[in-house]
Amino acid sequence: MPIKIPNELPAYKTLTKENIFVMTETRAITQDIRPLRILLLNLMPTKIDTETQFSRLLGNTPLQVELELIHTESHKSKNTSDEHMLAFYKVFDEIKDEKFDGMVITGAPVEQMDYENVEYWEELCKIMEWSKTHVHSTLHICWGAQAALYYHYGIPKIGLSSKLFGVFPHKVEVENHLLFRGCDDVFLVPHSRHTTVNREDIDACKELTVIASSKEAGVYAAEMGGGKQFFIMGHPEYDPFSLKNEYDRDVNLGLDINIPMNYYPDDDPSQPPIVRWRSHANLLYTNWLNYFVYQTTPYDIETI
Repeated sequence: MPIKIPNELPAYKTLTKENIFVMTETRAITQDIRPLRILLLNLMPTKIDTETQFSRLLGNTPLQVELELIHTESHKSKNTSDEHMLAFYKVFDEIKDEKFDGMVITGAPVEQMDYENVEYWEELCKIMEWSKTHVHSTLHICWGAQAALYYHYGIPKIGLSSKLFGVFPHKVEVENHLLFRGCDDVFLVPHSRHTTVNREDIDACKELTVIASSKEAGVYAAEMGGGKQFFIMGHPEYDPFSLKNEYDRDVNLGLDINIPMNYYPDDDPSQPPIVRWRSHANLLYTNWLNYFVYQTTPYDIETI
């Protein structure tokens, strides 16, 4: 089954060209199916790119997904038009009385700031607290994962001596974990961040379990409550050129940036990058939607 998104969302044309089955709102209302209601809190500045990336993955499963987009009211997007935000996004106050089968909280380019200094920190804390009673399963991505570990468990982020930038190998630590069902023994994931969390801090928390990690990138995935919350430190949703765009931007700004590792053939930025993480990304989101949302969420969504 497809992902249900607004008819005019830019992602619709992109995903249709990629042969991903997208259902418009007009067609969806004619079907007698309760779709999975997934809430996407988009904290990234490039809103359209990010909503397309997550729509691509959430739409590549046999399940019908109804995607709701929200943004923080306490921060005005500088890179996305007001028209787009008004047409396709809501704010927390508009959905706070609703229930959702799943939620994704994205990363954000604010990792080098103290959490309390982030403009929308108080609002984000309110949303993360709300998610514990109004969302069946929540995925936190990159900075979103670090922020959630700090808010829920007091685990601090740690600055890195240099940016973790590139595509790195990972291994599953919990045998036969359903989130990684079908994954290869070693799978690749993009990372792009200046901070991390200490493995020891997560291991010391009885409510958390590390389920996948990387020798180079550290903890990749941690779980709380049998799938109630997941914390994903990388960016499996990235497009083929996401790292390239970040690298080119920083080079043009004159910043001291390393070539992303394991990304360009022979580490040559003049060549097109090689995508080697797409299969893992699709498996991750398919497994999350199937085993931790669809299989366990109540049919009556109001009982979440």
